Amino acid sequence: MSQYPDRIRLQSLTDKITTAAEAAKLVKNGMTVGMSGFTRAGEAKALPVALAERARSEELKITLITGASLGNDLDKLMAESGLLARRMPFQSDAGLRKAINTGEVMFIDQHLSDTAEQLRGGSLKPVDVAIIEACAITEEGGIVPTTSVGNSATFGATADKVIIELNLAHPLALEGLHDIYFPEKRPNRKPIPLVNGQDRIGLPYIPVDPAKIAAIVITDQEDSYSNVLPPDDETQAIANHLIAFLEKEVEAGHMTNSLLPLQAGVGTIANAVMNGLLKSNFSGLTMYSEVLQDSTFELFDAGKLTAASGCSFTLSEKMCHHVLANLDKYKDKLVLRPQELSNHPEIVRRLGIIGINTALEFDIYGNVNSTHVNGTHMMNGLGGSGDFTRNAHLAIFVTKSVAKGGAISSVVPMTPHVDHNEHDVDILVTEIGLADLRGLAPRERAQLIINNCVHPDFRPAMQDYFDRACATVGGQTPHILSEAFSWHINMQQTGHMLGNK
Repeated sequence: MSQYPDRIRLQSLTDKITTAAEAAKLVKNGMTVGMSGFTRAGEAKALPVALAERARSEELKITLITGASLGNDLDKLMAESGLLARRMPFQSDAGLRKAINTGEVMFIDQHLSDTAEQLRGGSLKPVDVAIIEACAITEEGGIVPTTSVGNSATFGATADKVIIELNLAHPLALEGLHDIYFPEKRPNRKPIPLVNGQDRIGLPYIPVDPAKIAAIVITDQEDSYSNVLPPDDETQAIANHLIAFLEKEVEAGHMTNSLLPLQAGVGTIANAVMNGLLKSNFSGLTMYSEVLQDSTFELFDAGKLTAASGCSFTLSEKMCHHVLANLDKYKDKLVLRPQELSNHPEIVRRLGIIGINTALEFDIYGNVNSTHVNGTHMMNGLGGSGDFTRNAHLAIFVTKSVAKGGAISSVVPMTPHVDHNEHDVDILVTEIGLADLRGLAPRERAQLIINNCVHPDFRPAMQDYFDRACATVGGQTPHILSEAFSWHINMQQTGHMLGNK
């Protein structure tokens, strides 16, 4: 009889239980490893540590593909051990970021809906070993994920071997929360049959051939908790501007008081903006997003939100304990899907998503940089923001107008790196105000952004740049090329975008 009969329901798999160190021997130098985990939730906990230990004493380098970032400092651990040769499609760890920016780790920054498609289509090297966290294994050998799905379904389906980390810290009550669906093969793929964010169209587990399950490692460790900060005066002001805009959209008859399904990117500002909806007059809200943060459950508890679909929970310690202890309360309102579905362009366009994401900086014409400091140094990655921005009903970007104590303006003449171009961006919001760019030509967009979004300390210099660009260079999108990046150069040389202040 199995030691874990409620967790491992296919009796023959009990012989596969082993240690992390033994399971790690299945990974060989040069392999591609697909690992569960999406934004600090649902990642394998023991195998990354065991692999890092091996990399310190032998030649072991891998390509690591996940859903998104990992928790428990695992990316840092693997990067510093020399284990990672190549990493995709997202990360948020300072240690790994350093290795990426020094060229030690080759980082491929992808739209999060693309990775699974590229794996199945052969554009990426196939996964040799999949390492997936589970809360249970079904009678058929199916994997019941934990607090994220990410790319785990595709890893399980395509890998030669599968290692399961059975995490006893995650409650069995998670079972039934997931909806695993694979789009059909091209070129005759039928439409994905999801017409409402709460539809269930797949299985509650990841189907895996039991013969591929090579090892099972028992763990008992919680996810990392979110480090999202609480709202402050600036994020509340951003939320107020956005809520006022959405109220006008309702008044104009563009949507009902329930709005359209909401998507919010991970992070303090986007979470705070969602939190701002608690005090709004909207009701009957829904979410179709990738990450479900504290604000999702605060909106549930306030009676504002009726349903939410995502691919991951990213919660503070207090909210995580609250949610896991009350899953029965939320379960009929929640769905966790593979990220290629939570971010799928077809579905995003069909549902008419209101996408709210965070910008690192944007320029006066509406181009948004989400990823690169000074256009060269990677921060975290593109994530799913591009999936939603290109296809959303409303593509909204939020950011504080200044950073580093006022030395940096988040609105610049020209962004040195563009993740979301002006053609895809609809709304820009800072604590100063909101710019609705829809239907405006570049010169009109620039003046509106200067008036509504630029911090007063930087507005005169920005207005001067734009006026001189129009007068001396002209064109549909006026720029003085010799000055377009002068603010970034000033920051590098003097510590302030406007030079010595």
